[in-house]
Amino acid sequence: MPTKYGNDFKIGEIYHTAAITMTETHIVNWAGLTMDFYPLHMDREYAAKSQFGERLVHGPLIFAMAVGLVGSAGFAGDSAIAWLGVDNMKMVAPVKIGDTIRVEVAIKEQRETRNPGQGIQTWTYTVKNQRDEVVMDLDYKMMFHMRV
Repeated sequence: MPTKYGNDFKIGEIYHTAAITMTETHIVNWAGLTMDFYPLHMDREYAAKSQFGERLVHGPLIFAMAVGLVGSAGFAGDSAIAWLGVDNMKMVAPVKIGDTIRVEVAIKEQRETRNPGQGIQTWTYTVKNQRDEVVMDLDYKMMFHMRV
């Protein structure tokens, strides 16, 4: 049985992750993994002429890093059963090489399922940079073991 249950989380609670600085290595590895070699991420000369003036970190990489930061924070323990999806994902500001991101997690919704001992929760992830600016937000939905 899990050491922590989904209903140990209360709506409105807020959790924080560690931070990570996004590096060139991150974007090069991501591009190789996903085949996303868009020049805004990979071509320094192209990006210099863009409205951003420099290369940006891939948006989907920011999402993946957010998931990893929350998972490695460990506050969910072993209570999660399955990932059910994401709603309302928005990239609201660019992330540049050298920016440091972290995630603020707010417990948004919780409901029981037809299966005893299981529930579904929605957690709002707010990804912020080193200036405390929101760069991405989303609603992350999971199925949890629930204490009966």
